[in-house]
Amino acid sequence: MIIVIARAEFDPARLDELQPALDAMMRSTWEESGCLGYSMAIESRDDGICSIVERWENEAALRQHFNQPHMAAFNAAVKGAVRSIDARIYDASNERPLML
Repeated sequence: MIIVIARAEFDPARLDELQPALDAMMRSTWEESGCLGYSMAIESRDDGICSIVERWENEAALRQHFNQPHMAAFNAAVKGAVRSIDARIYDASNERPLML
């Protein structure tokens, strides 16, 4: 399994405008083959901080994600609104439930 954890900083003044693109990206990505989970959450509206957590069956599925039409639409929608992005990819094994 592949895990991606990203932190994006958007122009806070454009968050309301960008929200439909964020929602569409999540809905479309959930339908992709190989996607085990995908979420985006605005952590700070004042600072425009967004956290992204993705789980993929393998790196090939993640690479296919980058070539999807909804990814291109998302990139076009956020163009000029992204101040920074830091994304990291992790190989994961031995996944198990967290017992609380």
